[in-house]
Amino acid sequence: MIEARGISKRYGDLLAVDNVSFSAESGDVIGFLGPNGAGKTTTMRILTGFIPASDGTAQIAGHDIFEDPLAARRAVGYLPEVPPLYPEMDVVGYLRYVATLKDVPRSKRKAAVERAVERCGLEEVHRRVIGSLSRGYRQRVGLAQAIVHNPSVLILDEPTVGLDPIQVREIRALIADLTSAEQAEGARTVVLSTHILAEVEAICRRVILINAGRKVVDSPLAELTQGGKRLEDIFARATTADDAAGPREEEG
Repeated sequence: MIEARGISKRYGDLLAVDNVSFSAESGDVIGFLGPNGAGKTTTMRILTGFIPASDGTAQIAGHDIFEDPLAARRAVGYLPEVPPLYPEMDVVGYLRYVATLKDVPRSKRKAAVERAVERCGLEEVHRRVIGSLSRGYRQRVGLAQAIVHNPSVLILDEPTVGLDPIQVREIRALIADLTSAEQAEGARTVVLSTHILAEVEAICRRVILINAGRKVVDSPLAELTQGGKRLEDIFARATTADDAAGPREEEG
């Protein structure tokens, strides 16, 4: 579903992402882990077609993101760190608008919106204006817009940042449900970008860790933590060892 080969991104003399390669199959739930400034957000933006890579290639569901960007974007549901919401619209109206942008056929649009509302627990607020919702509910709307077109690939960038503990628990449970093998829509490929280790342990089955723009770990979570090893210690060793090269990115 995702095939990234030699992805790099330069901003002048700054090498923000350095030759990152990985693949992900249907059903994979990957924690894209790294400290702030590691290059996570830049990589996600490249994979979703928001910014071009300086070097390398990537395919989403068999579509080259550079040569066939529209088809690649249709296969992706993307939740950026700041959800792209219109506060003056109500929830259903906004999701209908997104479904139209995502080329959901008119005959299927109503059902697609209803399914997204149900999956994301928005029934009680579906007629509310988005600007009046709590941050937790706005994050749910962000997830709903990411899945309204039933994408085969779901990319989530820091989905619980800024939420209170109760909202964090609710959003993690929702993401776990969306990524479960039993979901009616079939197995998705999910990439969850975060620097929160508990998020990865709660949701993901595989870890890709990048630091200073480079991939330093790519392994199933169960293998990394077998024998009682702590993800926190693995993270610390990988990022400390790689820090000798110095930081490479200002955002992440």
